[in-house]
Amino acid sequence: EGYHEAACQIILMAFLHRLVNGGGHLDREYAAGTKRLDVLVRWPYTGPEGERQVQREAMELKVWRTGENDPMPDGLAQLDRYLDRLTLTTGVLVIFDRRPEAPSWKERGGFEQAATPSGRQVTLLRV
Repeated sequence: EGYHEAACQIILMAFLHRLVNGGGHLDREYAAGTKRLDVLVRWPYTGPEGERQVQREAMELKVWRTGENDPMPDGLAQLDRYLDRLTLTTGVLVIFDRRPEAPSWKERGGFEQAATPSGRQVTLLRV
């Protein structure tokens, strides 16, 4: 079976590359345990005391295909395990709705807040 997230991941990575260009890094398929986190964004910055620090943001991507249930619950559980291994308290879940019957972009597109099974805060983006 083909990798059904490939096209969506390429679109997301192209967008993120524009954001981190000039200092940040994107780690694709970052090994975080037995499975792989889709994207880890690393952005260096200078802390309040002048110390060098790195902001890390974990992103998981899911595709909602015809005949399947909303992948949000599985995505939140998977992201929760990655956040635990990376010692992060927040993350991002991106769900690409590829179903022909999906609502229009104006109806479904946007950011929401969600929580993982352990209570970590997640920014949810449905596209």
